[in-house]
Amino acid sequence: MIEILNSTELARARVAGSVVADILHTLKARAAVGTNLLDIDRWAGTMIADAGARSCYVDYAPSFGRGPFGHYICTAVNDAVLHGLPHDHELADGDLLTLDLALSKDGVAADSAISFIVGESRPPASVAMIDATERALAAGIAAAGPWARIGDISHAIGSVLGQAGYPINTEFGGHGIGSTMHQDPHVANTGRPGRGYALRPGLLLALEPWVMEDTAELVTDADGWTLRSATGCRTAHSEHTIAITDEGAEILTLPRPA
Repeated sequence: MIEILNSTELARARVAGSVVADILHTLKARAAVGTNLLDIDRWAGTMIADAGARSCYVDYAPSFGRGPFGHYICTAVNDAVLHGLPHDHELADGDLLTLDLALSKDGVAADSAISFIVGESRPPASVAMIDATERALAAGIAAAGPWARIGDISHAIGSVLGQAGYPINTEFGGHGIGSTMHQDPHVANTGRPGRGYALRPGLLLALEPWVMEDTAELVTDADGWTLRSATGCRTAHSEHTIAITDEGAEILTLPRPA
């Protein structure tokens, strides 16, 4: 299903996106050496409820997971990259943490992810990998606009990641979003320009470049959810929800000004 939102629904999407962004950046500020992933999950649940929103994850039970997910946020540490199931784990100095949050407010969903390093250490390879996903995300957004093609976005993202030297997995990528979290069209993190669905004003997309340092192969944890690099290498993931407008692409998951 591909949804095209009207102006009223788009206004709701802006609110949902701001809530996602505010929660993610509050959690980033709270995440410190010794913070438990279960505390992050609990904080996320409280903030979602306080915002009058609903988690897209608690009851989420797709075919590839061992559902329902049962938590409010995905927390992926170091070699984990996608669908990180919160568990009893305390963060250490230098850990690379990815927080991925999707929620629905007033019938419209928004989805975003950030990767960052906990504590004072700044491992250069991890810094470079996070930077590559952020630059790839910016390139994908720049390529999005009315009547551009999905392939244009995929090509822009893949060009940045490939030039940075990272293998690219195409099994999981970006996606349409609207009244539900995951919709068509799929947005692979590499592709050919000029191909695929033509973007229309009112379309929402969640773009999410993610990479693993030295492999494109994923393995699944015994929890049935958490996806890790097959080699144990570190990973990074950046994501925004955008709206296609008559003027271009509007980022919905930016924090509101203080």
